[in-house]
Amino acid sequence: MTETVRTGGCQCGAVRFRIRGALGRASICHCRMCQKQFGSFFGALVTVPKDGVEWVREEPSYFQSSVNIDRGFCSRCGTPLTYRQPGGLEIAIGAFDDRSDLAPQIQVNYAARLPWVEKIFEAPVHHDPDYYNRQESIISFQHPDHETANWPQQGLKL
Repeated sequence: MTETVRTGGCQCGAVRFRIRGALGRASICHCRMCQKQFGSFFGALVTVPKDGVEWVREEPSYFQSSVNIDRGFCSRCGTPLTYRQPGGLEIAIGAFDDRSDLAPQIQVNYAARLPWVEKIFEAPVHHDPDYYNRQESIISFQHPDHETANWPQQGLKL
């Protein structure tokens, strides 16, 4: 039987991780600290095996957001990456190269959710083909969603 290996990292590629072993519970957290860390409506995280995380390039920098919580991020590009607490480490779902099977299984701090968050997917869908054609022409400087032999320290620039 082959061991499960997952990879991911930040936008610029400076912080990359490799995880060996099964992931734990995927969740979204509505607390204000997660909202601020992710600059979003909630934080989406998954627990990782205790000794299964390898930082392939640089390690995250950490901000101690409370008495027993550290939040990791890339000090170069700012990507939010981890939630570290006494019980273990969680990694941002969006930072994984393949996120397709990491649907959240539980909502944490539900009482702190924004009152309209449950209705956001009822909003109309934008269907302007010109907009999407322009999006296709954008050249991304972000690290690709796969491992690379090397990557420029400041990301890809043309």
